[in-house]
Amino acid sequence: MHERKTAAEDDARQGRRREVWEARESRALPTPSPRKITGWIMRPRDTLTDHLEEHLLQVRLAGRDITRACDLARVFHELVRHRRGDQLLEWIREAEQDAPAPIRSFAGFLRQDLDAVTAGLTLTYSYAVATSPISRRTCSESKSP
Repeated sequence: MHERKTAAEDDARQGRRREVWEARESRALPTPSPRKITGWIMRPRDTLTDHLEEHLLQVRLAGRDITRACDLARVFHELVRHRRGDQLLEWIREAEQDAPAPIRSFAGFLRQDLDAVTAGLTLTYSYAVATSPISRRTCSESKSP
């Protein structure tokens, strides 16, 4: 015959079910490749799906250095994308203060040629400005049969 379960047994069984459910929920997401993580960081935030946003959050929570590297990479990407060379020196100072070693090193290299990098992030490129009238005429003459 079936014995009636006591309230204590029911509570214990419910507790085990809750533990199993919490263990399943707390499982870490699979570690994505560095290439995928970089893609998530460089992509505009509003284009990330909820699923990818969750993956990126898990990566960022792995440690302070990773979080800081993500933040600095995203800001640098925005500087380049929106041609904000005037903000480069501020980014370099910030990176040299508390960034992980590879980013500090990168910031140091940028500082070594600050004028050129700032110009590259500020000035618009135009082939017409870079080409003199003489070289344009020479190029067009060489193309003639």
